[in-house]
Amino acid sequence: MQVNSTKTKEMIIGPLAKINLPLLTTSTTERVSSFKLLGVYIKSSLAWSMHINSIVKKATSRLYFLKQLKRAGLSSNQLLHYYTSVIKPVLEYSAPVWHYALTKEQTHQIEKYKNVPFTSSSTFLLLSSFPIMHIPQS
Repeated sequence: MQVNSTKTKEMIIGPLAKINLPLLTTSTTERVSSFKLLGVYIKSSLAWSMHINSIVKKATSRLYFLKQLKRAGLSSNQLLHYYTSVIKPVLEYSAPVWHYALTKEQTHQIEKYKNVPFTSSSTFLLLSSFPIMHIPQS
């Protein structure tokens, strides 16, 4: 097996990322400070702001479509089904990897998508009771 150096990226994680270390290989390997791996944005500092901003942007666009469905007159159960199958997975994807390191502000950014108002108050309460993820507050 050969490594394709034009597609290979190198990233140093942690405090050593600030030091200008030589590349591991002398070929065309590129050193990056962040990249997307399996749908998760990873930064060399292990800050998750880039990933959180990405999933909030996706959830916002899907929430707009949910509002369009509500205006079209779909029932509360259908709206709830759309939320649980389209919006919630975006917010929870690979959460065990990154949820431990979120700030309170980032947690709030994600949690506000739980409180999506629907036509009936029972559906709103049902939706609000769905835990997106358990994020310990420090």
